[in-house]
Amino acid sequence: VLNKRKIDELITTYAQGWDMDRLPAVDRNILRLGIYEIVWSSDLDDGVAIDEAIKLAKDLSTDDSASYIHGVLGKISMIKESISL
Repeated sequence: VLNKRKIDELITTYAQGWDMDRLPAVDRNILRLGIYEIVWSSDLDDGVAIDEAIKLAKDLSTDDSASYIHGVLGKISMIKESISL
């Protein structure tokens, strides 16, 4: 919750073609969790965070959502060092 505003900014920036309001709530929250783990959690490898998010999406949403979440989190992982917190 502490970093929710920044996380939502990242989703808005990197979830190209999707408005935050148009994303299904479950996908939006999986992205929030994944971004938090990638950017702020040093205890977890980025690949593990992404894999967990994909699994959640497959279990709770759709295969299309899993692919989309994978793409967004992959972008975040690649640029995380340049993100100003």
